Amino acid sequence: MTMTKRELVIRVANRLGKTQNDIARMVEATFDTLAQSLAKGGRWELRDFGVFEIKVRASRIGRNPRTGDQVPVPERRVVTFRPGKKMKELIGGPSSEAEAETEPAAAAPTTRPVE
Repeated sequence: MTMTKRELVIRVANRLGKTQNDIARMVEATFDTLAQSLAKGGRWELRDFGVFEIKVRASRIGRNPRTGDQVPVPERRVVTFRPGKKMKELIGGPSSEAEAETEPAAAAPTTRPVE
């Protein structure tokens, strides 16, 4: 299920007993502040939830899938998110490297040669 901003506003308003208009203004202000901070090269760390930050992807030579021609792809900035400990626990992932090492390794996918 995808949650929209509208759904978030409704759920928070119901949970806190506030009006949807008040919560909508708070959510919008939060997202605007987060976006502006990231645009300036900042980093957002929400303890136990996760970290939003900007990373720079290096320029490279790509390929046009339609024509096969090589195309220069310029350097670009992208937003990344790394989940925090509680988020990992909530979604069922290992919360630390030690736990990851104790889990059984997944079987490697088998491939057959194409005939």
